[in-house]
Amino acid sequence: MRFPLVLAASLFSTATLAQPLVAEAPLRAHLSFLADDLLEGRGTGQRGGDLAVRYLETQAAVAGLQPLKDGTYRQALTIVGSKALPSSKVTFSAGGKTLSPAFGQDIVFGAANGQQTVAFDAPVVFAGYGIRAPEENWDDFKGADLKGKLVIMMVNDPQPTAAEPNRFAGKSLTWYGRWVYKYEEALRQGAAGVLLIHTTASASYPWSVPANGFGHERFNLAGAGNAMEGWLQEDMVRALFQAGGQDLDALRAQAETRAFRPVALNATVKVALNSQIRSIEQFNVAGIVPGTDPKLKDEAVIYSAHWDHLGKDDEGSQRAGQSDHIYNGAIDNASGAAALLAMAQVAVKQPARRTQIFLWPAGEETGMLGSTAYTRKPLWPLAKTAADLNLDSMNFVGKTHDIGVAGAERSSLYASAAKVAKRMGLRLAPTIPDLSGAFYRADHFAFAKAGVPAFNVGSAVFSGDGSFDFVQEPKASGERLVAFKKDYHQVTDEYNPSWDLSGMVQQAQFTLNLGYEVANDKNLPTWNKGEAFGKVKR
Repeated sequence: MRFPLVLAASLFSTATLAQPLVAEAPLRAHLSFLADDLLEGRGTGQRGGDLAVRYLETQAAVAGLQPLKDGTYRQALTIVGSKALPSSKVTFSAGGKTLSPAFGQDIVFGAANGQQTVAFDAPVVFAGYGIRAPEENWDDFKGADLKGKLVIMMVNDPQPTAAEPNRFAGKSLTWYGRWVYKYEEALRQGAAGVLLIHTTASASYPWSVPANGFGHERFNLAGAGNAMEGWLQEDMVRALFQAGGQDLDALRAQAETRAFRPVALNATVKVALNSQIRSIEQFNVAGIVPGTDPKLKDEAVIYSAHWDHLGKDDEGSQRAGQSDHIYNGAIDNASGAAALLAMAQVAVKQPARRTQIFLWPAGEETGMLGSTAYTRKPLWPLAKTAADLNLDSMNFVGKTHDIGVAGAERSSLYASAAKVAKRMGLRLAPTIPDLSGAFYRADHFAFAKAGVPAFNVGSAVFSGDGSFDFVQEPKASGERLVAFKKDYHQVTDEYNPSWDLSGMVQQAQFTLNLGYEVANDKNLPTWNKGEAFGKVKR
């Protein structure tokens, strides 16, 4: 039977509006289990992480998601764990003086190349911000040969000026300002090692963050990495530069200009880095809802949420005098992992025109390792991947009148999000300057970096200021959200049965609705001009 075209279009429009409804009960059940002490904080390379993977793949099958081509729900990735041993030492010689920074107090460092022993003597060079950005007409290296040298860099970006208020996105932090970029650029330059200058203002977090990170086992994907990378306290840098005949503040001022060139210090470094190394296999978990359109089913929309957190840390808890040694990660990110399960449960009952993939990456807390590994060996061709919609650290406070879509404004996903929000009676939360570089700190960025339009959907927690318009008790709700800062990456990020999850359900529903909007659209999302981090051929 043939329907008139107008009627057919009307029926299709109605069908696209009647999206599957995400239920709170399964979301809460999954959240409470994934955040339970039984899973020991879902640590990378720990028993609790293995339990989380087993639970997710089981629940994916129960929900009705189809497995991967090999019949499993797992994508394996090999990662290398590295922890600097107490015998490791870095010694500077500058202007006749010897400086021996104390690990954890003045300096933190580690190996990222998987080698148990790293030893070298090298000259020391200051490379400013360590940025090569053709679109900004910026090159801090200018052809300098940095091979075999220790490079010291500043974090963050060149600051805006009166003449160029929008250079490097003005007040917002760009990808070039992130520590990850600095390490990657040092590797590309062939440096023997790289150290970043820490200040709380430039890094947007205190010294305790890198100190804690390098004080524990660190993970990298198997393959090439810096032989030595880490951070230096500002006071130690100042003393080193002074001994080497340079003034730190003067060099910083030079580094704010395009004319800057790397500056060789009158200093050398002796590095003896001994590490405990292990190679382990971890798993992304993924399940599929095949599309219904004969042609569009070859393209896919990905929903992602990392399953890992910081795990169990008996040694660290003892040092801190804590009786609790499990970093449960209820909000970060049992919430997103649970939401994806609840979304999948209803998505399988109403497939979209394009295929939908539910992806739980491993190793986000250790540097977005799972999502990066996925983009290197994708389960679905990146050229046929419409978008990645990521969930991380979700709203546990209550419903809002608006939804956060920071990062969507970089692509046509913003217009799609606006349509979905309007249908749901929501407003899009205003875009605010990304001072801490949140766009670059969650799994969606691995996809964006590979050229796939992507953003982290509606994370009130990541906004950090409680500025969302809550339906109930707006002021108090915002304060509860802001208060989560003290629980972030702490043992106190635990599930609370009294949480109002209506906002979390709302966020999950918006994400699913947006996924359907993209999955049913005749066109693939596109980056705005100048916003693409990578390129994929559509």
